[in-house]
Amino acid sequence: MKCKLLFCSAFVWFIEYCSAQEATYAERLGYAKGARVLILHVDDVGMSLDSNQGAIEAMSKGVATSCSVMMPCPWVPAYVHYLKQNPQTDAGLHLTLTSEWAEYRWGPLAGKANVPGLVDEEGDLWKEVEQVAKHATPDEVEREIRAQLDRARTMGFEPTHLDTHMGTLFATPAFLERYIKVGIENHIPIMLPGGHDYLIQSETHGSDEQLRQMRAIGKTLWDAGLPVLDDLHNVSYDWAIADSAKNDDNQLRQARTAQYIEGVKSLKPGVTMMIMHCTAPTDVFKHISGSGPVRKGDLLVMTNPAFKKALLEEGIVLTTWRELMQKRTSLKQSGN
Repeated sequence: MKCKLLFCSAFVWFIEYCSAQEATYAERLGYAKGARVLILHVDDVGMSLDSNQGAIEAMSKGVATSCSVMMPCPWVPAYVHYLKQNPQTDAGLHLTLTSEWAEYRWGPLAGKANVPGLVDEEGDLWKEVEQVAKHATPDEVEREIRAQLDRARTMGFEPTHLDTHMGTLFATPAFLERYIKVGIENHIPIMLPGGHDYLIQSETHGSDEQLRQMRAIGKTLWDAGLPVLDDLHNVSYDWAIADSAKNDDNQLRQARTAQYIEGVKSLKPGVTMMIMHCTAPTDVFKHISGSGPVRKGDLLVMTNPAFKKALLEEGIVLTTWRELMQKRTSLKQSGN
């Protein structure tokens, strides 16, 4: 145990030492040295009416700053209509290569004939990331990414960024390569932590080689004129909720807010994206997923004045992908 504690202390010291020696991407974008810059990001928009309503409320009445849309899902048109009425909303594409629920599912936008390796025996996208990695080719993955981007643009929706549902585009190096390729080619920022990755390392125990690879990709994105995340907070979906809180909004709000405040306190200087799934679940949502309490809890946190107060007390600077891209473009134009 003593050796383990010494290792953990050494790891924390190493990360903090490296962070102190190198300018974060936040600093490079013009934020103050030591600034903790945060994107509070809502995933899974367009998946359902409840998902749309949760995202809208979290961003318009709460402190959430960004979201991303699952283009193959049935409630996308309604959300895009909202975007057209609220064009400053920071919304990207939640590139979707899986369809994980048992009885509420969707297929690829490229069509089964064009991406046969992406579909299961029912003609829907595979349920698990591992199944996509096993059956789909990189060409099929890129074809579907482009189909989802094309669908968005056809609808008049220009995304502020790209990210990946269930992390599928990180499943293989070849998938990741196509993700980066499409982002750079279309000059759209992509969600990829290419900085110090303190949280990524501490949460997933990634290897030094993985860290070097992520940093190398971060440099590639930066050199291509795109903003880069220093880190990613992606554990809130797995935080435990007591059974007693699942049907009690006050308990759920308090418990979930405490978890998020601890998450905010763990942030290191740099630009971090914190992922959540704000949803306003109706009676119908339980027939889609059993994750309603988790998602409702996220919404309750984002609209909780206590969480907003904690952000202020911690000195957190909230931002959006749109703002990051504007800052990066301005730097690029000045030759940096």
